[in-house]
Amino acid sequence: MPLALLALSIGAFGIGTTEFVIMGLLPEVAGEYGVSIPTAGLLVTGYALGVVLGAPLMTVLGTRISRKRMLTLLMGLFIAGNVLSALAPTFGLMLTGRVVASLAHGAFFGIGSVVAAGLVAPERKAGAIAMMFTGLTVANVVGVPLGTFIGQSVGWRATFLVVAGLGVVGLVGIVRLVPEQPRPEGVRLRHELAAFRNAQVLLAMAMTVLGFGGVFAAITYITPMMTETAGFADSSVTWLLVLFGLGMVGGNLLGGRFADRRLMPLLYVSLGSLAVVLALFTFTAHHKVAAAVTLTLIGALGFATVPPLQKRVLDQASAAPTLASAVNIGAFNLGNALAAWLGGLVIAAGFGYTAPNWAGAALAGSALVLAVVSGALERRTPAEGRVAATATPAPEPGRAATARH
Repeated sequence: MPLALLALSIGAFGIGTTEFVIMGLLPEVAGEYGVSIPTAGLLVTGYALGVVLGAPLMTVLGTRISRKRMLTLLMGLFIAGNVLSALAPTFGLMLTGRVVASLAHGAFFGIGSVVAAGLVAPERKAGAIAMMFTGLTVANVVGVPLGTFIGQSVGWRATFLVVAGLGVVGLVGIVRLVPEQPRPEGVRLRHELAAFRNAQVLLAMAMTVLGFGGVFAAITYITPMMTETAGFADSSVTWLLVLFGLGMVGGNLLGGRFADRRLMPLLYVSLGSLAVVLALFTFTAHHKVAAAVTLTLIGALGFATVPPLQKRVLDQASAAPTLASAVNIGAFNLGNALAAWLGGLVIAAGFGYTAPNWAGAALAGSALVLAVVSGALERRTPAEGRVAATATPAPEPGRAATARH
C-alpha cells in the first residue's frame, strides 16, 4: 500500500478521536460551562448533524479544485474547529467549534475514499479504502480512551489541543505524500448529482443507514446495558469499548480484504450475521463473558460492511463518485442518529435496556433485504448496460500510472 494511505489514515484517526471522545468528557465540559448533561449532549448531536449536512456541502464547494487541495483545506478546517473548541470561553462557541470540525468529516472520508481507491490497482480498491478507515477504527481503541484520560487528568481543553495537533500531522502528511489527482476533464456538478439517479447507489446508501444503524442502536446505550443488565462496574465500560474497537479494526481489515474478491456475498454474510448477533445480544447481555464476546463481534461485523458499502457506491457512481462517496459517509451518521432515536423509544416504552438490540437486529435485517434486492437487480441488468452506466467522461491524467504504482 502507498505511503499516502498512511497520511489519510492519520487524518482519519484524528477525526475519529474528536467525534467520539466528547462522550467521555461530557461531565467535565458540562461542569465548566455550568450546563446540564443533556445540554452538553448537544455537542454530540451538533457534530452528527454537521457531518450529515457538511458532507454534500463541502464536496460541492470543492468541485472546482483538485482532490488533494480539497483534502488539505478540510484538514485545516478540522484543525481550526478543534482549536476553537479547546479555547472557547462559552458553551455556544464550544458548540460552534464542534460544528466547524464536523463539516470536514464527511467530505474528508468521501474524497479520501476516492483518492485512496485511485492510489492502487482496481482489484485492491476496497483494501485501500479499508486502510484509510483503519485510522477511524484505531481511534476507538487508542485515541478515545487516551483522549478521555488526558481530559480527566489534565483538563478537557488539552484533549482538543492534542487532537488539533493530530490534524496538523495529518495535514503535513497529505501535503508531502498524497499525489495530485486532478478531477476528470468534463465532470461538473450535474455529473455528480446524476449518480443519485442510479438505483444501485441509493440502495447502497440505504444499506449504509440501516446496517450501521443496527450497530449504534446497541452501542448508544451500551453503558446502562452493561452496568445494569450484565452487572459490570462503571469502570469496566472503558475496556469493554476497547474490545468493541478491536472488533471494529479486525472487521474493517477483513471487509477490505474480501470486498475486493466477493463484494456482494460479503455483504450478505456480514449483514445477516450482524442481525443474528444483535438479536442474540438481548440474551448474552445478561452474562459478563458472553456480553463481552458479543460486543466484540458486533464491532467486527458492523465494520466489515464499511469497505464494501463504500466501494459499492464508488463502483456504481464511477463516472463522478466524489459527491456520492461523501454523502454515503453522511449516511453512516444518519444511521447513528436514527438508531439512537429508535433505541431511546423502546427503552422509554418500558422494554428494558436490552430492547435496543432488537431494534438494531431489525435495522440490520432490513439492510440485508436491500442487499438481496440490489444483487437481484444487478443480475438482471445486462452487462453492457452496466458498462454504459459507469463510463467515465474522460480518464484522469496519470491515473493509470498511479494505479500501477
